Amino acid sequence: MKKWILALSIAGGVLALSACGSSEKIAESKAGNVTQEELYNAMKDKYGEQALQQLVYEKVLSKKYKITDEELNKKIDQLKEDLGENFELTLQQYGYKNEEDLKKMMKVGMMQEKAAMKDIKVTEKELKEYYENYKPAIKVRHILVADEATANEVKKKLDGGSKFDEVAKEYSTDTASAQNGGELGTINNQNAAQYDEDFIKAAYALKVNEVSAPVKTQFGYHIIQVTDKKEKESYDKMKEEIEYEVKSSKITNDDINKAMKRELKDAGVKIKDKDLKDALEIETSDDK
Repeated sequence: MKKWILALSIAGGVLALSACGSSEKIAESKAGNVTQEELYNAMKDKYGEQALQQLVYEKVLSKKYKITDEELNKKIDQLKEDLGENFELTLQQYGYKNEEDLKKMMKVGMMQEKAAMKDIKVTEKELKEYYENYKPAIKVRHILVADEATANEVKKKLDGGSKFDEVAKEYSTDTASAQNGGELGTINNQNAAQYDEDFIKAAYALKVNEVSAPVKTQFGYHIIQVTDKKEKESYDKMKEEIEYEVKSSKITNDDINKAMKRELKDAGVKIKDKDLKDALEIETSDDK
């Protein structure tokens, strides 16, 4: 995952509070009141630079780089797929109030990515190599056992009409997936490298609902079934998507910083608040 996807989210309202010395009461107590100005200053001291950076980046980048709802939702869906049932927990761990909060930060990150891509070069050879190795999404379930004899027994049961999920719960040593009937979820181009090469090769060779013969990997013997499979589109149809992915894979934090330095300069950004004058200071490899 890109670093900006899981960056700590700062409430956009931090700097939306009036900084004009307002004495409007935010809270009252017998011990004293808290004014809007006091709240603003306290939040500015703690979060001001990060919040200002986020707000300025969003305004500057949105003028030149458009992110559609489709692009944003695709990223969110991919993140949900990658994190599975840990999605909500991850949001909480990184300070996001909800999914909409995540989307705001992710949208800024995607615009940063597009800005950095202007300086990234790719060759036709790189794009075609990526296409050759591209793996469309498949939904997979498996039953993992320790030895070939047990694997053959499992295969025989399935060929005889036993239900895959029931056999998985009875036999599979992969307890995490066994509880869900052997379900591993979706395997795709982003996460295929997490799996054993022999497992991936066997899974992608299967037709939908076909059950594999025992497949030996470093973990034991697998019986694999693909329950859904997307067809690989032609190179011409996928070229734009492939170019985006290849460029994206090359982007470093330094590329992002250089792009932001350029965009802020082009936009003529100036910080008027002396307390936040260093909020947009960016160091790149060119400065060292």
